[in-house]
Amino acid sequence: MGLDDLVNKAKDLAGDVADKAKEVAAEASEKAKDIAGDVTEKAKDVAGTVAEEASELKDIATGEGSISDKAKAAVESLKEPGKADA
Repeated sequence: MGLDDLVNKAKDLAGDVADKAKEVAAEASEKAKDIAGDVTEKAKDVAGTVAEEASELKDIATGEGSISDKAKAAVESLKEPGKADA
């Protein structure tokens, strides 16, 4: 095997490695996009839940009853997120 053959073999190997790196990068990019989408959806869910809880606490604070009753209602509300008092 001559020097030119070794150079050509090295070039081929470098090309193969570069192709594999591009393939892995594309897969990683796709996975990152999927994860980002999942995180975004979860963040939206959390934001919605927080908004609901804040609204419920506001209703308790501005509603009828003593400060003590309101504090108890707020604590109970926070113990059971998403469950509105009837």
